Amino acid sequence: MIQQTQIIREPIAYEKIPTRIFQNAADASKAVAREIADLIIQRQKEGKNAVLGLATGSSPKTVYAELIRIHNEEGLSFKNVISFNLDEYYPMQPDAVQSYWRFMKEQLFDHVDIPEGNYHIPDGTISTQMLAQHCEEYEQKMEEAGGLDFQLLGIGGNGHIGFNEPGSLANSKTRLMMLDHSTRAAAKSDFGGELTKVPKKAITMGVSKVLSAKRIVLLAWGERKAPKIAEAVEGKVTEQNPASYIQQHPNSLFVVDEAAASELKRMKAPWLVEDVEWNGQMVKKAVTSLSLNLSKPVLKLTNKDYNDNGLSDLLALHGQAYDINIDVFNQLQNTITGWPGGKPKADDTNRPERALPAKKRCLIFSPHPDDDIISMGGTFQRLVDQGHEVHVAYQTSGNIAVADEEAHRFLEFVIDYNEKFGVESDQTIENYKKAIDFLDNKKDSEIDSEEVRMVKGLIRRGEAKATCRHVGIPAENAHFLDLPFYETGKVQKNPIGEEDINIVADLIEKIKPHQIYAAGDLADPHGTHKVCLDAIFEALKKLKPKNFMKDCWVWLYRGAWAEWDIHEIQMAVPMSPDQVLEKRMGIFKHQSQKDGVVFQGSDAREFWQRAEERNAGTAGLYNQLGLAEYEAMEAFVRYYF
Repeated sequence: MIQQTQIIREPIAYEKIPTRIFQNAADASKAVAREIADLIIQRQKEGKNAVLGLATGSSPKTVYAELIRIHNEEGLSFKNVISFNLDEYYPMQPDAVQSYWRFMKEQLFDHVDIPEGNYHIPDGTISTQMLAQHCEEYEQKMEEAGGLDFQLLGIGGNGHIGFNEPGSLANSKTRLMMLDHSTRAAAKSDFGGELTKVPKKAITMGVSKVLSAKRIVLLAWGERKAPKIAEAVEGKVTEQNPASYIQQHPNSLFVVDEAAASELKRMKAPWLVEDVEWNGQMVKKAVTSLSLNLSKPVLKLTNKDYNDNGLSDLLALHGQAYDINIDVFNQLQNTITGWPGGKPKADDTNRPERALPAKKRCLIFSPHPDDDIISMGGTFQRLVDQGHEVHVAYQTSGNIAVADEEAHRFLEFVIDYNEKFGVESDQTIENYKKAIDFLDNKKDSEIDSEEVRMVKGLIRRGEAKATCRHVGIPAENAHFLDLPFYETGKVQKNPIGEEDINIVADLIEKIKPHQIYAAGDLADPHGTHKVCLDAIFEALKKLKPKNFMKDCWVWLYRGAWAEWDIHEIQMAVPMSPDQVLEKRMGIFKHQSQKDGVVFQGSDAREFWQRAEERNAGTAGLYNQLGLAEYEAMEAFVRYYF
């Protein structure tokens, strides 16, 4: 077991499930894998089997990878392991790309010495007539094995555990379950981006069987999981959030990264949970939170407001509410600037950016070919309009996010163009017809051929170039890095490599920027933003000794998936109604990402709608806090390397 002293010092107020917060998913996964390994070893010493309940999905992949490492490098044997998986789509063939049988073999079983008859996964091919009996027998096998010693769980965006969707009862058993629309939408990318191909049903271990495990550990990574984690840990037990049932378990633990923990009170309002150090950032966080919770502008907060809401310590330390209010208001006011590259010939003492040099070299890193315009299109335009030398580095090709039909349309255009204008190239015709033939015969979730991936990449590249023309930067200032880690043709990417880091570092050294803008939006559902950001951070470490880096500031933006908390924002760039429309037109250049994109997620809004609502929401928060009213705002946090 993960040592109790590592989990919490004592029960955390408001939290009804022990929760351990890690800085990142990698460290968390190592700790969980170590607990599982220790359990297996302990059972080996006792001459017993270790009975594991296992999960699928993105969250446990890093745990399985660490278990494989322990097996290979430390000699951990799985010969005494018996496992039962939580669920399987229904119907589903075991050799299908999306099957959990195949997932488990590829992610764990094929890499360790677990006997083939020791792992069990619900059968997605069982007939409907035999389904009820199959579910009963599945539970019976668990009982015959001695019951689950350890159950590993993930959590869905709607709070489901296994495929126990909202509405599942605590006494539910292994059964066939209708999948919630949000669950199917989240899985769409595994089925070629087409919702109609996602199964509507799944066989799932019931809540009662999950809770029967001697030990339960639930994993959650990223901001998208934060609301349901907070509800499960701090809220009431309810069938509307099945993960909340774990409150009733005597030996459970939630293992989360900082992003997934962000809605917990100890993260959002730590002063309600424990003594805090009242530094400038914490004061700003407390006062803005108080202002928004009470719907009162910062300058109208009173001593009574502070005392009635757990902030009496802040008053005792800093004096009257009036003085604290003024200080925080000024901090907020000083983040707002219409000059993201710095205002020439201005006193920059209280401005987010330096006035000098007046004309800066700015490098915007865009993980996908549209993140620049979606996330910071208004700022992008401002930098260009104000005379700075702006470069954009598109870190990945984005080819897997192009629908097959879109690629088919472009391929036919090229063939028709060649025929119409008498362009004779047997090789070109052969390549394009080969790609069309592949698309016409493509199986569900089959990896695109090299020719098709290239075409899809060219589509994204052309759209990015169109955006750059729209904003007004020359073609030579658009850099397409095509980082190797991304080019797998699959949703699952390779780990970041030295080649990726060197490509990023070489571009930074070539441009020698005064400003770098990078995507800090780690809520991206497939992790590409995180890997791209890691590549930038590693490149910055490598280049830090260089003289030009002393003049380089790094600003992090967020995109379509999330926004910085108001107290975190260090630069807010306001936008007029006309600038909002101009940004929208720039986003529209990415036609392959409109009207039902491959990676829509559970949010039905298009990216331009998400961006506009997010930018309007940020401006609205500033206005609620008592500052000027703007149409929209883009927000940034400075990264110090």
